[in-house]
Amino acid sequence: MAKAGIDEERVTGVPPSMAPVDDELTPMLTQYVELCTAHEDALVLFQVGDFYEAFCEAAEAVARICEVTLTQREDSTGEYPMAGIPIDNAASYLEALLNAGYRVAIADQVEDAEEATGLVDRAVTQVITPGTIVDDELLESATANYVAAVAGETTADGGPDGRSADLVGLAAVDVSTGECLVTDGDRETIAEELQRIAPAELLGSPDGPEFPPDTVGADWEENEYDPAAFELDRASERLGEYVAAPERRFSRVQRRAAGAVLAYAEYTQGDDGPLEYVSRIRRYDTRDHLRLDSAALRSLELFENRNSGDGTTLFDSLDRTVSALGRRRLERWLRRPLLDRDRIEARHEAVAELADRPIVREEIRDHLAAAYDLERLVGRISRGRADARDLRSLHATLEIVPELRAALSDDGGSDAERESDPLEALRDRLDPLSDVRELIDEAIATDPPTEITEGGIVCEGFDERLDDLRATERDGRAWVADLEASERERTGIDSLKVGHNQVHGYYIEVTDPNLDRVPDDYRRRQTLKNAERFYTPELKRREDEILGAAERADTLEYELFTGVRSQVAAEADRIQALASAIAELDALASLSTVAVEREYVRPSVRSDGEIEIEGGRHPVVERTQSEFVPNDATLPRGSIAVITGPNMSGKSTYMRQIALCVVLAQSGSFVPAQRARLPVVDRVFTRVGASDDIAGGESTFMREMAELTEVLHDATPDSLVLLDEVGRGTATTDGQAIARAAVEFVHEELEATTLFATHYHDLTTLADEYERVFNLHFTATREDGDVTFLHRVARGPSSSSYGVEVAEMAGVPEPVVRRAREFLEAVDRTERSPAGADEGSSDSTVDDDGDTDPRDGTGQEGDVPAGRHGVLSALREVDLARTTPMEALLTLQELQERLDDE
Repeated sequence: MAKAGIDEERVTGVPPSMAPVDDELTPMLTQYVELCTAHEDALVLFQVGDFYEAFCEAAEAVARICEVTLTQREDSTGEYPMAGIPIDNAASYLEALLNAGYRVAIADQVEDAEEATGLVDRAVTQVITPGTIVDDELLESATANYVAAVAGETTADGGPDGRSADLVGLAAVDVSTGECLVTDGDRETIAEELQRIAPAELLGSPDGPEFPPDTVGADWEENEYDPAAFELDRASERLGEYVAAPERRFSRVQRRAAGAVLAYAEYTQGDDGPLEYVSRIRRYDTRDHLRLDSAALRSLELFENRNSGDGTTLFDSLDRTVSALGRRRLERWLRRPLLDRDRIEARHEAVAELADRPIVREEIRDHLAAAYDLERLVGRISRGRADARDLRSLHATLEIVPELRAALSDDGGSDAERESDPLEALRDRLDPLSDVRELIDEAIATDPPTEITEGGIVCEGFDERLDDLRATERDGRAWVADLEASERERTGIDSLKVGHNQVHGYYIEVTDPNLDRVPDDYRRRQTLKNAERFYTPELKRREDEILGAAERADTLEYELFTGVRSQVAAEADRIQALASAIAELDALASLSTVAVEREYVRPSVRSDGEIEIEGGRHPVVERTQSEFVPNDATLPRGSIAVITGPNMSGKSTYMRQIALCVVLAQSGSFVPAQRARLPVVDRVFTRVGASDDIAGGESTFMREMAELTEVLHDATPDSLVLLDEVGRGTATTDGQAIARAAVEFVHEELEATTLFATHYHDLTTLADEYERVFNLHFTATREDGDVTFLHRVARGPSSSSYGVEVAEMAGVPEPVVRRAREFLEAVDRTERSPAGADEGSSDSTVDDDGDTDPRDGTGQEGDVPAGRHGVLSALREVDLARTTPMEALLTLQELQERLDDE
């Protein structure tokens, strides 16, 4: 794993000419260099007034990446580069630095500049890394943002094959919400979990595991962290600050990973102790969820479109949530489908209830649309970084809770029915937090300013002391407002004005022609070109009174606000529990909305292992096609369906839609079908589609075999296996042999329910040889030379691959298509005619493939010259259904040249 931040080849925050600290440096540069030295793996942004500044080489990096002006600063040290970004608009610049691969250490002024005697004190208050972002402007609302850590151990007794077995601990924290997940497993299992969690940042221990090739190139940044943080004793002590007796609840590798990632989270948030809002440390077993490895996530397009990385995915099809909370919960459900039948059926029941009550469902969704992101709000509140607007956002969300509870109220059913109603149970979890709502209502202004130090955020009547100060300030300003009129009357100077500025305070302005009428109690304050400004003892007293009251009011108001914020933070656990209930309700409402709008059906979860779907559809493809042809599927437990048919006929779509129905059902969703009876599947394997991994040095065939190996090693009788064109990446003879052997192994050894699509028509004979193997094919019609694919599945093997017709539909030039048909007709005549040789005669020979080669003594094969037999053999090896136009042209050219040579 590579070290994060800034390595020797990058620009660092510490200019080499300035480190270590030199006595000749100015106090500010000395402070800057000390902070850079303490955070040598990060680029330090140093607050100077309203800007974050970087100096020397670091300034050059900031100017280049953020596209800001590089200036020169000169002091006693000399001249050096400086670049800054505005604090009020820092998010976009920070994002640019993160995207460039930098960690960013924010060094804030932690002392009021007006109260400082000498240099303002500064400290690093936050280290921003991809996995520890807390700024809403840098976060995606629909996705959790995890930083994860892994720690490995090698067991002494070894694995089932006698070799040492690696156990890997995994812990992931979302610093923005306080969620923490902990698990362990072998390397392959944890690699799958990393694909599910999709952390933005991954920390590895010194003995960190090497993951399988599939995790290479993932979208997370791999970093090293303090090796000591992964030591068992230290990590256990750290974890013990969050949970009691961690040694009894967590394994060794779990403690090492969790302790390290929590220490890292504390470091990045500038805290010396535990993060109080990280209170949901959840240990889970990966075996409690349906396993989906990276190949399955990719080929089923759950979250990413295979073709371009964007476009419609299964998650896009399901997402009708109206809040960030619900969006993240729905994503979590889809990444971790359930295995517990009772929990699956409880979700189905809740979806059914909302589907059957459309008015309630829409009312709930209307209320949920007003919900703010409570998980991230409570994170900011607990970190002491929430402003008054954040508290009002919390209040606005709490206001919808009574309406949600009322909408979910029982409809008069019996006590037994109410107890079994999942929505009633969810209603009970919607804590109104009336005390918190009332506190915010009484304390925080309805429309407060963003700044929490400039007043105007605490309600009138909340604190008597504040009310008195505000009254004093208000009375003083009212007196000043009346002063102009009274002084004009007293002096007879109609042009007299009373004003105020930041430098001189309140003043009375009199023009030069009227200076002889100025009273004796006026004291000169400022001389202008055509006027003089004065004050009176009473005005000065009132000014001191106003400014003093305002200053004391602002200070008191800030103290009151932080007190209220602390009181709210003390209820973090209750707020997080409410957030979880709202998230679940939104996710269920989304699933029910999709079910109603797209005519999904509630699946029956069965225990006999048979998959039975009537009128099944692909949930994504049906949205992009005007006419989608539904298909049935009946797959007894342990059966193998060998599926044949031409390309473009729907084989891959059919297999995927069955797998997606299973994933949807176990996620708690209804499924796109007329009727569905589905088992609980422990894992979905997919060997569907492949491409060369040029960067990893893997060919299509090698990648295909790696995925097949995983299936043959790990599938169980409760697994669902999708195999598409196994063996296509190598020669036909080898590929067919591998495909046949794989089917036999799955049937005899694994007994997993399997869908096996192939162009090797010889494999259809397996249905005659093995009890649980049967054939399916996709139908097509041919009329006047035109082929129409019906996209309808039927029993039995297909009669043709229609390869030439597919090539013609794909736009292969007409001469190539015509010549291909001529070759096929010649092959067909050869296969149908004994060519003058009796079956089994002594003149028959066997070719290299073991096929009978009927030739008479004249060297003739039917009406084809003997010299052309090799061309025909080569043609038989060409799979037109998988041959590109260019490959077809090159093949035809080669065969023609061979014929010309004859």
